[in-house]
Amino acid sequence: MDTAMQMKILKDMRRVRKMEDVCAELYTKEKIRGFLHLYIGEEAVATGVINMLSPKDNVVATYREHGHALLKGVSSKAIMAEMFGKVGGCSKGRGGSMHLYSLEHRFFGGCAIVAAGIPHAVGLAMAAQRLNEDRQTVCFFGEGAMAEGAFHEAMNMASLWHIPVLFCCENNLYAMGTALVRSQAQTDLVKKAKVYAMEAERVDGMNVFDVIEKTKMAQDYIQREKKPFFLEFQTYRFKPHSMFDPEKYRDKEEVEKWKERCPIAFLEKKMREQKILSNEQLKLMDAEIEQEMKDAVLFAEQSALEDIADLAKDVFA
Repeated sequence: MDTAMQMKILKDMRRVRKMEDVCAELYTKEKIRGFLHLYIGEEAVATGVINMLSPKDNVVATYREHGHALLKGVSSKAIMAEMFGKVGGCSKGRGGSMHLYSLEHRFFGGCAIVAAGIPHAVGLAMAAQRLNEDRQTVCFFGEGAMAEGAFHEAMNMASLWHIPVLFCCENNLYAMGTALVRSQAQTDLVKKAKVYAMEAERVDGMNVFDVIEKTKMAQDYIQREKKPFFLEFQTYRFKPHSMFDPEKYRDKEEVEKWKERCPIAFLEKKMREQKILSNEQLKLMDAEIEQEMKDAVLFAEQSALEDIADLAKDVFA
């Protein structure tokens, strides 16, 4: 990875981290309401994968998707306005934190139901295949989704019908408050995926270099074989499951130990060792990100609420 790419990756991860920090602060001030699931600690996964995509490629994510939307090209202004429930949001204020969506950027959610996005991604990939469209389809989901029927049905269909989709499991060890070892009999997720006669690899989700390397490998395979591929990214969220979560299910010592493997700090260290990152560059980068987020919050605050006369629009019964 050349210097310019490393700088972009670092900035992208820091943008995601800053946006999530701002959202957490705004939530405590009741500017953002409802559920809020933060991506802090997992930034290397979405950043590494999405930087290997093009604007025409499809991405489907979970309810912890703010970073994915931002990296796919949805503006921080549109994301923040959506968080505020304003019409300037990417889903016109109707979706909120868990339902970010942008057809323009080929970002298809934001799914509040666990595993719901997986069959959606298979459908998008199948459509592209049938229409001979040159676009990739990537689906992100947590390890908890692998206990759901929708996951197994989608994996089986994708493998059986040779549907070219990249399944990205963000394994942060806890499905809400339940540890993987307490909820699934088979905790080797790569082995679980291979049951469907599908190629699968494990990835260090805290190391963006490994994320990029394994993503490229998977993309090459999908392009060559016209078959799906499964990647398990071993990662960790530094914050609770959601802002409502009292987080009594995991030890603070465990959290602190994982924080020592912060993906942003890891990349910064590598770049400093290569002498391609200075304090001045980092300050300039952070100043630009800070201004971007200030502008996003201002846009959200000034954006209008939906007119009462429009509340029944796009509602079907």
